[in-house]
Parts: sequence; structure tokens; C-alpha cells
Amino acid sequence: MKHWVEAARVRTLPLSVSGIIVGSFYAMSQGIFNWNIVIFALLTTLGLQILSNFANDYGDGVKGTDNDDRVGPKRAIQSGVISPTEMKRAIVITSLITLLFAVLLIYFAFKGKYLVFSLIFLVLGILAIASAIRYTVGKGAYGYRGYGDVFVFVFFGMVSTFGVYFMFSKTLDLLLLLPATSIGFLSVGVLNLNNMRDEESDRKAGKNTIVVKNGGTWAKKYHFFLVISAMILVLIFAFLNDFHFDQYIFVVAYFPMISHLITVYKNKTPRLLDPELKKLAISTFLLAVLLALCLIFFISDVVVNYV
Repeated sequence: MKHWVEAARVRTLPLSVSGIIVGSFYAMSQGIFNWNIVIFALLTTLGLQILSNFANDYGDGVKGTDNDDRVGPKRAIQSGVISPTEMKRAIVITSLITLLFAVLLIYFAFKGKYLVFSLIFLVLGILAIASAIRYTVGKGAYGYRGYGDVFVFVFFGMVSTFGVYFMFSKTLDLLLLLPATSIGFLSVGVLNLNNMRDEESDRKAGKNTIVVKNGGTWAKKYHFFLVISAMILVLIFAFLNDFHFDQYIFVVAYFPMISHLITVYKNKTPRLLDPELKKLAISTFLLAVLLALCLIFFISDVVVNYV
């Protein structure tokens, strides 16, 4: 069990649910809420993240990308504690469980009243599962061609935040595009850190991440763009939502982010960036939680309709 928990990469899980938290409590601030949607949205997202981590362990393990040159904790297949066959079986089981959670989520959100919406979200769920696996698995794995950033931004930023809100409201609120993009950028930032850390070993293994393609100097500038843009977008969201002064408490999460950026700026040894992954992931989760609290606890005239 210990090895499976390590393979699930627990430190990545808080980051994956950040979009769900923001989208859900934005809906609550507008007087619409359903705990069944929240619970199964969280379970589906966690399933996707764990599936992605298992698939990444399997794909990089069988391709030889996870080797002695790699920085960071040893992966399950790399260290031999879990065999490729066992990991493949876990990928199949996790895929089925995640799909079940997604179907239940769709049921509680639409309850047979919105067939077209149900079908669209079912397709999105299947695509998300397939994308999580295809990141590093197979000859055409898109993570080896530098498209991992796109997957993370789309599914853990846009789909996660916008999708869960739509399940509550059955409408799109374009203002939510700001925090959704912010969460997406920060999620990509964590992946970018991972790729910066592994640049040398990825290059040797033929894993052409966006960092390998453009180099470490470019990756630092890209990283600053992602994190700083994310912080600015949330501030714009707060301003357009007429936040009161005390609702800006979410800026507390900016302090570890700024500290993180200073560390990245000064860094000259990529392998030393490993602790920064956890710092940025937790900072993103903290931002999502504080923003959610600001939305629901500082708006006195909201009457929540529990359905």
C-alpha cells in the first residue's frame, strides 16, 4: 500500500482540485449549490490526477525515461517496487473507477433533463481519461512532443473550473474565465517546474518537453509569465466582482508564490527546483481555498439554494 500511495504522488492532488473548489464556490456565491456535484467532481478530478500519475510512471518507466539521470524521488517502476504489469492493471482499474465517478457526476448534475449536456460531458470525461493515459503512454505520447502544458491547462484549468460551474448553473459566466485561466496557468507552472528540473535527463531520453525544445532560460521567463499572470488575473476578477477590502485576503497566497519566483530566478542548478513543485502546488491550493472563502463568507445577501 505504501508504494501505491507513493505512485499516486499525493503532493500533486491538492493542485488538481483547485479548479473544482473555485468553480463550485463561485456557484454557491450566486445562490446555487449541490454537495453531490461537489463530491463527485472532486472524486472524478482526483481519479484523473492519480490515473495521470500512474500512466506517467508506467510510460516513463517502460521507455527508460525514469533512470539514474533523473532528479527527484524514484518512481515505482523505476525502483522495481511495482511491476509494469501491475501498473498497467492499476491504470485500467483507475480508469474504470474514474469513469464511474464521472457518470455519477453527470447524473447528479443533469438528472436526465439535459441529454445534450450529459452527452457532451460524458465525451469530455472519456477524453480526459484518454488524455491522462496518452500523456506518456504509447509511441505517440503527446508529453514527449511538448503538448503536456496544453492538456494541463485545458483540463485542470478550463474544464475543471468552467465545467463544474456549468453543472450547477447550466450557463456560462465569462467572468469565471479569469480565475479558470489563473488556475490553469499555475497548474502548468507546476508541470513547467517539473520539466525544468528534468531538462537534462529528458533530453537524453528523447522526451521533448517544451523546456527541452526551448531551453532553461526561456523556461524561466515562461514560468514567470505563468505565475505573475495568474496573480494578476485573480486581482482583476476580484475588482470586477466588487470585492470589499476584506475579501482580498486571498493575496496571502501570493507571498509564498513571490518567494517561489525569487528562488526560481536565483536558481542555477535545476535539480534544486524539486522542493518548489510542492510549494507552488500548495500555494495554488491555498489561493483556491481563500478565494472560495472570500466568495461565500463575505457576501451577506446570498441565500444558497441546496438542491
